[in-house]
Amino acid sequence: VVLFVPNDGFGLSRCNPGVHRQILFTTVGWFVGYHLTKRAEYVHAKRDRELFEYVRQHPEDFKIKEKKRMGDLLEDFYPVR
Repeated sequence: VVLFVPNDGFGLSRCNPGVHRQILFTTVGWFVGYHLTKRAEYVHAKRDRELFEYVRQHPEDFKIKEKKRMGDLLEDFYPVR
């Protein structure tokens, strides 16, 4: 008597998927990841261009501040005896 056990429809068990499916899923994963990365880089580059253009058109909102010296940042030291 031979018992039929369902196996995902590919003829292999879930525990032993085979090299061809591993290669397929790796290829699909690489393809999807490549295009998602490419899209994310495009969106970030577009946002950077828009922000730099805004800064260039509104210099009064983004004035360069003077550099402070270390002595200006620290409080005066008074030793306590």
